[in-house]
Amino acid sequence: MMQFLSDWLGTAQGWLFETAVQPLIFQFGLGDITEEAFEGTEWLLIGLCELALLFVVLRPLEALIPVHRFTDPRARWNDFLYTVLQRVGLFPVLVFFTLDPLMDSFNAWLRMREVRPFDLETLFPGIGPLASFALYLLVLDFVDYWYHRASHHFNWWWGLHGLHHSQMNMNLWSDDRNHLLDDLLRDAVMALVAVAIGVPPAQYVLLVSLSRMVQSLQHANVRIHFGRIGERLLVSPRFHRLHHAIGIGHESRGKGTLGGCNFGVLFPYWDMLFGTANFSPEFARTGIRDQLPQTAPDGAAIPGRDYGRGFWRQQWLGLRRMIANFGKEPN
Repeated sequence: MMQFLSDWLGTAQGWLFETAVQPLIFQFGLGDITEEAFEGTEWLLIGLCELALLFVVLRPLEALIPVHRFTDPRARWNDFLYTVLQRVGLFPVLVFFTLDPLMDSFNAWLRMREVRPFDLETLFPGIGPLASFALYLLVLDFVDYWYHRASHHFNWWWGLHGLHHSQMNMNLWSDDRNHLLDDLLRDAVMALVAVAIGVPPAQYVLLVSLSRMVQSLQHANVRIHFGRIGERLLVSPRFHRLHHAIGIGHESRGKGTLGGCNFGVLFPYWDMLFGTANFSPEFARTGIRDQLPQTAPDGAAIPGRDYGRGFWRQQWLGLRRMIANFGKEPN
């Protein structure tokens, strides 16, 4: 199965590159980046397939079994812009011209010193491609859990990550509603870990794609859960919605508590193991507490915090929050 997917992806990548990408490259005199563009075509193809599947599967489900009615008609469209930029637009270009050269340099540095990256498959010889895929998925998800917790723990980091949580009309595109700097940091960390444990490049593409599709389901405005057993095997929309809940997901903290819940990206097991799981059956309201309007002692209304409505405003405010939070004590 893994080999079939890899072969199909390679064939489709070659066709898309030769018929669409390569002519554009030469049209604009960018022949010197042909190799990078061919690699980028693989991510472009994956992103297009993901968008198609989300439209066909999740969008109808949001219409059939929604959790809530949208209070902001622009909410879904703004998040859709993030998804397009993240999966088939600006962000892949940014990654390939910043992160990829750094990773290539890192690999070259290792080769020059005859350092061979650790390979998890050497610990379990002969386990087969499907088992190795599951093993890599488990290790990367473990790292992702702690990365996610760190983004909530450090105030400067929360200044960036708060943008993701500020969506009060969460929907299937909300997974990609992130600050570009936060995304770049996460991609760098996950790529370094993948290199360190020996994930083959072809498997890494499929690992990322599978994770993104599951996370799109988790953020969708759908009244779905996986039952008593299933909720403990895979992060469901209901389980993850509690992570985004006002006063619960990020802000439920007090003396002697860890603060926050349901940080798991794919598997709830890490939350269960480290004491951050909340399996409450409610479909909670999402957002951040400081977005809600307050009442002053004199009775005057105080508007909630502005996280921005458009892409550029949200990115700018995220940078301002990050800078303002430097030096503050951790949450």
